[in-house]
Amino acid sequence: MRLFLLSCCLSVIALCRSANLAAQEVVRLTLDEAIARAQNLSIDAMMAKHSYLSQYWQYRSYRAQMLPSLSLSGTIPNFDKSYTSLQNAVTGGYNYVDNYAMRNSLGLYLQQNIAATGGNVQLYTGLDRLDQFSPDRRITWNSAPVSLILNQPIGGFNQLKWDKRIEPVRYEKAKYEYLESMETITTTAVELYFTLLSAQQNLDIARQNQANTDTLYKISRERFRIGSISKNDLMQLELRLLNEGMSVNTNKLQLDLAAARFKSYLSFDERDSIVLRIPENVPDMEISFDEAYQLSFTNTSFEYRHRISQLEAEMNVAQAKANRRPQATVYARFGLNQVAETLGGAYRNPLDQETVRMGISVPIFDGGVAKGRVRTALSRLEVVEAEIDKERIDRKQDIYLKVMQFNNQNLQCSISARADSVAEERYGLSLRQFAAGKISVLDFNTAQNERNTAHAGYLSELRNYWNYYYAIQRYTLFDFLHRRNIAAGFDAKILEK
Repeated sequence: MRLFLLSCCLSVIALCRSANLAAQEVVRLTLDEAIARAQNLSIDAMMAKHSYLSQYWQYRSYRAQMLPSLSLSGTIPNFDKSYTSLQNAVTGGYNYVDNYAMRNSLGLYLQQNIAATGGNVQLYTGLDRLDQFSPDRRITWNSAPVSLILNQPIGGFNQLKWDKRIEPVRYEKAKYEYLESMETITTTAVELYFTLLSAQQNLDIARQNQANTDTLYKISRERFRIGSISKNDLMQLELRLLNEGMSVNTNKLQLDLAAARFKSYLSFDERDSIVLRIPENVPDMEISFDEAYQLSFTNTSFEYRHRISQLEAEMNVAQAKANRRPQATVYARFGLNQVAETLGGAYRNPLDQETVRMGISVPIFDGGVAKGRVRTALSRLEVVEAEIDKERIDRKQDIYLKVMQFNNQNLQCSISARADSVAEERYGLSLRQFAAGKISVLDFNTAQNERNTAHAGYLSELRNYWNYYYAIQRYTLFDFLHRRNIAAGFDAKILEK
């Protein structure tokens, strides 16, 4: 019975271990795969997409304002049974009369905004029915078969005109800002990738160093027993073994932290085991500063942002100036109208209907408020223009620095790769020589430290290379590696995601 229970327990343990191994998936990633996953699955990618879509629908709303709109309005029913005070036109006295009626109305409007003038024109058709219940039962129909209505402000601020200039630029800016957000995601993914890769490599090296030092320490104890090495050398090797044990624990913690950040950003399951590959093929290329500088202005949101800032400042000036001028509003209505006691009669022999009305507003004295607002708007426009000039200079300097850093980085990677190879070979030789008793503990420690430093330096130079490259790609929205304009075919790309 005990053997049976023990067998069952072992079976359950084995099944649990198998389930844990099945749940833990080993994912091997290259740098390109990590970037693609970040651009598709990260929270930042989702936020960038919805930020763009918000701007897209705002642009669609603006476009809709420029299209004809059809609306139906009416009051059904409007019933009133009450006493109403009326004034006698002859005596001037007031009397309360019994109001017992119901009025129903229905109208259809076709409206078109006019961006050039800021007004709108409407085509209207409508019908009213008045049911009078007291003192006599009576029905009256009032029809407006067709009417043309014009609402036109004169001398005022034309918001539609400025929207027509600003909104298309704002939408183009949103497109490029979305692409720049994706490139920012790329740079973040690259940084997280190399942080995790360095942590993995450091832990592997720490474990390898610990294993090698442990083997050498066991050999050295035998040598000390027979008197071929000193107590000092043995203790120095033992101290190194203890330090490498601490290094393994420290690097394990750093790896767990880096892996947690990497998995969170790229939307991996926390149980997944991520194994990253060193990007060994470093492209040997040089980026032209003139090309990068030109693209940074013509192929990004930079000029669109500044164009919007300038247009908005100019709009504020135009609005401030318009508020100082005399303003008028013209309302004109031309159409047909008829009243009858039957529905058919209300549409027979309609009569002309003309209405023209103009309201005016003339500022006379405001204590200089309007003048101050104009001056403020003009001053703000000058500040915006100065800020734009400064940002252009700063951007040119940033591009120059990044291009020079990148063009120098290829040589740095070549040198550090060679140094890593030489240091690894020397470490292997020192390991064999120390095992054979040909070199001291100090020489072996030096070779191991140099190997560790060289490998960390190589990974650091690789990190710098790809950070510089993707920083330039973010500044230009141009893939220099494949000679491809990232901004080309934007609409098709966003629809795919």
